[in-house]
Amino acid sequence: MRDDQDLVYIPRLQARGHLGIKYGLDNIHALLEGLGRPDGNFPVILIAGTNGKGSTGAFLAHMLKAAGFVVGWTTSPHLVDVTERIWVDGEPIGAGALELLLGEAFDSEARTGVTATYFELMITAALSAFRMTGVEVALVEVGLGGRWDATNATDPILTVLTSVGLDHQQFLGDTREAIAREKLCTARDGRPLVLGPTLDPDWIRPLLSNDPVLCPAQRLGPADIRWDHSRVGGRRVGLAGLHQLDNLATAFETIRQLRGLGFPIPEEHLWEGVATTRWPGRLWAAPELQGVWMDGAHNPDGARALADHALACGVRPHLFFGAMGDKDLAGVARELKRMRPLSVSFIQGDAPRYAKASALQEAWGLEAPLFDLREAAYLLRGPADGPRLVTGSLYLLGDLLRELGIQAF
Repeated sequence: MRDDQDLVYIPRLQARGHLGIKYGLDNIHALLEGLGRPDGNFPVILIAGTNGKGSTGAFLAHMLKAAGFVVGWTTSPHLVDVTERIWVDGEPIGAGALELLLGEAFDSEARTGVTATYFELMITAALSAFRMTGVEVALVEVGLGGRWDATNATDPILTVLTSVGLDHQQFLGDTREAIAREKLCTARDGRPLVLGPTLDPDWIRPLLSNDPVLCPAQRLGPADIRWDHSRVGGRRVGLAGLHQLDNLATAFETIRQLRGLGFPIPEEHLWEGVATTRWPGRLWAAPELQGVWMDGAHNPDGARALADHALACGVRPHLFFGAMGDKDLAGVARELKRMRPLSVSFIQGDAPRYAKASALQEAWGLEAPLFDLREAAYLLRGPADGPRLVTGSLYLLGDLLRELGIQAF
């Protein structure tokens, strides 16, 4: 256990959350230049998309590690602890290492005279971590959109676009086309752009402002779909849900393109990585709890995939739902109601951003029991007469896990 009283820079990072989102890449370029461009020491793969970024990254990280590569991976948001955002060779970095790296990022900020956001500092720390540990390939998950996201200050050898849906419209635009244009700014001229199976290259091509090589992923199958995992050709897939097979197909196409770029990736160990892939908060069996599943679906597309999976498996859960108030609550509720849950309960966290009871009731069209985090944690520790599914927000899952005293990793 770490002693938080000894930490200086992690609390300083957390205090930057109020700065929110900034348009432009000047800050991140200044931070990286001040540290000698750590991102120039390893090949970068950018992973963009509305849904599926984290799961695709998880598959790739586990597959490449199984194939013998030292892999760096940065993802967001975290569930319980900020160290979850930076992985090296299969494990989150420690708090001590993150303190050191953030100290360097803050020193660079002071020297260059910028005021960086939480995300800009974290990306700087992640890229510095990858240089320090000598990773052979870095998987960098785009935070929001793409054009002005701090991750776009890197020079990727390959870009992945998993999916495009309606989310964060206040920043990215009101149509799928507008959102796609923002995300497609992560592609580079003449370099591979791997497209998830739901994306039609003929739809993507007119939206591009540059000329990457389009590499559409082909769907995998036939598949045996189970509630807690799937099988493709008799081989186990560690993440559950038909939608995860699309993310896996995207990962396999990425591997194929990496081979074309000269990466010696043997085939025989890849499925070992697929079988052992885990990604907490994505249809995840919460440890230490009886029959409790957690999924961070927070937009209609994610909720649709979750409901489709429950219907395909014949599972009717007791549903616990909580969400941020700035999300499409009605759209998410409409999709989740299709799974015909045995019961619905609402959870409201302490942070002001949580949707209030009245908004939840209006979105769902019902007056369900409302619990705070402590009450919900107490209920989830107890037994139930069926599976329980907690969903609506990754932030909700993180708050609940902290209340329950459960670590995600």
